[in-house]
Amino acid sequence: MNNRRQFLGNLATTAAGFVSAAPSKPNIVYILSDDLGWGDLGCYNKDSAIPTPNADRLASQGVRFTDMHSPSSVCTPTRYGILTGRYCWRSRLKKGVLDGYSPNLIEPGRSTVARLLRSQGYYTGGIGKWHLGLGDTQPVDYSKPFHPAPTDHGFDSYFGIPASLDMAPYVYVENDRAVEPPTAHTPGRNQPRGVFWREGGIAPSLKIEDVLPTLTRRATSFLRERARQPEKPFFLYLPLTGPHTPWVPTPEFQGRSKAGIYGDFVTQVDDTLGQIMRALDEHKMTANTMLVFTSDNGAHWTPEDKAKFPHRANAHWRGQKADIWDAGHRIPFLVRYPGKAKAGSVSNQLGCLTDLMATMAELHGVTLADNAGEDSYSWLPCLNGGKGKREAVVHHSSLGMFSLRKGDWKLEAGLGSGGFSDPKTDQPVAGGPQGQLYNIATDPTEQDNQYLRRPEVVASLTSLLDKVQKDGRSR
Repeated sequence: MNNRRQFLGNLATTAAGFVSAAPSKPNIVYILSDDLGWGDLGCYNKDSAIPTPNADRLASQGVRFTDMHSPSSVCTPTRYGILTGRYCWRSRLKKGVLDGYSPNLIEPGRSTVARLLRSQGYYTGGIGKWHLGLGDTQPVDYSKPFHPAPTDHGFDSYFGIPASLDMAPYVYVENDRAVEPPTAHTPGRNQPRGVFWREGGIAPSLKIEDVLPTLTRRATSFLRERARQPEKPFFLYLPLTGPHTPWVPTPEFQGRSKAGIYGDFVTQVDDTLGQIMRALDEHKMTANTMLVFTSDNGAHWTPEDKAKFPHRANAHWRGQKADIWDAGHRIPFLVRYPGKAKAGSVSNQLGCLTDLMATMAELHGVTLADNAGEDSYSWLPCLNGGKGKREAVVHHSSLGMFSLRKGDWKLEAGLGSGGFSDPKTDQPVAGGPQGQLYNIATDPTEQDNQYLRRPEVVASLTSLLDKVQKDGRSR
């Protein structure tokens, strides 16, 4: 009988890459901010110049991870990793980002977190910035339905925008089509600092500054609708458009921070989090909801921004968004799970945003197939003081420079930032280091390159990086 039950379970879920066991089914809300820095939140940086009361309250009610990283220091690869549990450089996109007219990146039939949860009886909804390509042509024709769409990757519904809010076309998409085609044109804008978007097609009724409020309203409406079906658990994936450029805080948030319009926009992102938390309270869903709040990479906070404002968006970590240095990929990560996550606790477990897939699998008693979540490890034990199994993380920068972190050591397979910070790249000199090696425990700001002094560590980490790349998996 047990063999027959296992066979039927395999038959029902093999196509999605999962094998089921007895599930526990809390609601899951995953809020992904865009370019939010580790040092923006007061719960991470006591000297932050930005008030973030809702994130701080969330930290007091759950677990604050201090050593969580995005798999990439830019947005598209991170989003692929979150939803698939697989490093994006294993896909056709080796580095960089897609644009608003790029075709779909997630391979047809690939396992996703949404597919996994739908196989467990969840209603799966997405609201916000997709940035993983739409359809199978380039450029995407927004006058017609497009496939593959988010609804072809496990989502029952999806409402949002195609890419970053500084990339044309500026349209809302719902499920497999544009709500309104981009038949108008915007000349774009690039002043003042941060109020930037490119010229291109725009839906006639879309206003750039209204996008984040619109996504917030749709998310609270989603929660209200799901509250009417309490017997069916839900997964809400909520990738926000802020505080990525354009920095367009609405009037009620202007002047709220001491970090200019960037800081004001971060306060608006924090308010979106607060509205989600209040909606969960109002609909009596807080007790049975796992709420995650994080960012896709570090903040785009330049040396010029640091000179102008006392704020340190990436705290003391070196670099900024796009860099291989820690500011590029070390991100805030807060988890509230009442009754299961120890309130006000801190986890120093090394983690990666690819780990959502394995975490959801463990939470629901699901065994991942070999071709699902290849780079995913569960952080579920960390919610109550335990340790996860992840020992190493691979990162890459916007220019494709790789890094591997294991324990206290971090190897960077090149010289320079590999991203936005100068020097972006640096050529090795005769007798000099070929890359960078830092002890993050004793040198968290990555100033003392030990590449030549610790050749045995370089050799060990290089070998492990080569193995992860060649094996096609790290789990």
